[in-house]
Amino acid sequence: MKIAQSLFRGSLVAYTGLFFAFIYIPLVVIAVYSFNSNPVNMMTWTGFTTEWYAQVLGFKTTVSENALYIESTGQLLQAVWNSLVIATSTTLIATVFGTAIAIGLYRFDFLGQRFYRVIMFMPMLMPDIVLGIALLIFFVNSGIHLGLMTIIIGQCTFLISYVFIVVSARLAGMDRTLENASADLGADEWTTFRRVVLPQLLPGIVGGALLAFIISMDDLVITYFIAGVDVTTLPMFIFAMLRRGIKPEINAIAVMMLTFSFVVASLGLYLRSRQK
Repeated sequence: MKIAQSLFRGSLVAYTGLFFAFIYIPLVVIAVYSFNSNPVNMMTWTGFTTEWYAQVLGFKTTVSENALYIESTGQLLQAVWNSLVIATSTTLIATVFGTAIAIGLYRFDFLGQRFYRVIMFMPMLMPDIVLGIALLIFFVNSGIHLGLMTIIIGQCTFLISYVFIVVSARLAGMDRTLENASADLGADEWTTFRRVVLPQLLPGIVGGALLAFIISMDDLVITYFIAGVDVTTLPMFIFAMLRRGIKPEINAIAVMMLTFSFVVASLGLYLRSRQK
């Protein structure tokens, strides 16, 4: 019996180690080769340099004077700015609507409530390419010019679902007796929501907002269909670079995006711990 338990624990530990290695070793490889000074073949290590990061940020470098792969740093910065504007806008809209829908379905019983709840899951289950094509057909037939506004509207269609699920999970574990106690003490509905419900929901709202922000910054497939020709986001810019070959700057951009995602996730965990 003890031998079987030892084998099971050893197998579980080995599987866990292989699982995390499969996920994180490619990220480590990208981070390492982002400091490779070879301007031609990024998989052949020729020396350590940080100038790929400097080049991405628009500074003049020496390691890539004969191999300037980024056609325009201005285009890269504009792509970053577009992604930030889109992510911020969609996060605000999705957080407000997703939270309101979650509270409404939690508080009130009405005909078709279960069906409506299932509908909220559909944008997440639908393949991105199908949703992207559907949104493209809708915008074109409606005569709406493709650009920043269509990207924001398109991303909100599925980001609301993510916020809805996170906030709904928080609502499921919330103690409703505190609301009853607040009402017994004479507080109106708005005061109860502001002083009792909202503080309990805040970790879920923050978590849903951060999740929506990260997904918006990372989205490529749906954005690619509804962006038009005038707007380029950061994932679209990286995809365009990849089609011309894997270049050293791509590693630097990927590491910067990973760092940004890590900072946002850490901020969410910190805020959640403060709420507790």
